[in-house]
This record gives sequence, structure tokens and C-alpha cells, in this order.
Amino acid sequence: MNRFALTLVIIGAINWGLIGIFGFDLVSWLFGGQLSVVSRIIYTLVGLAGIWAISFYGSRQAHSH
Repeated sequence: MNRFALTLVIIGAINWGLIGIFGFDLVSWLFGGQLSVVSRIIYTLVGLAGIWAISFYGSRQAHSH
């Protein structure tokens, strides 16, 4: 579950980077606009993954190098 969440967080970060640098929303472009059902599902999953990733701060693995 942690790897899946981390993958979604990375996808979200890349998408936000593209929006910030180029004004281009890759998820929206791939799945038919920001309001399409698929895009909204992906945005929701990325958001939930971000919330899940908060728990990484409390894990022992987060403190090891």
C-alpha cells in the first residue's frame, strides 16, 4: 500500500510541476478534462495517497538513510 501511495504522490507532484512550469495539466489532458469522471477519480486517489503518505513521517523507515 505504501508503494502505491508513494507512486500516486509522485504522479501528483509531477502533474503539479507541469502545471506550475508550463500551465499544462497532464491528467486532465490524458483523461478528458478536469471535470471528467476519470480525472476526478485520479485527483481523488492522489489526494488520498497524499493523506496516507503523512503516516510515513511516523514510520521507522522514514528515519533511516
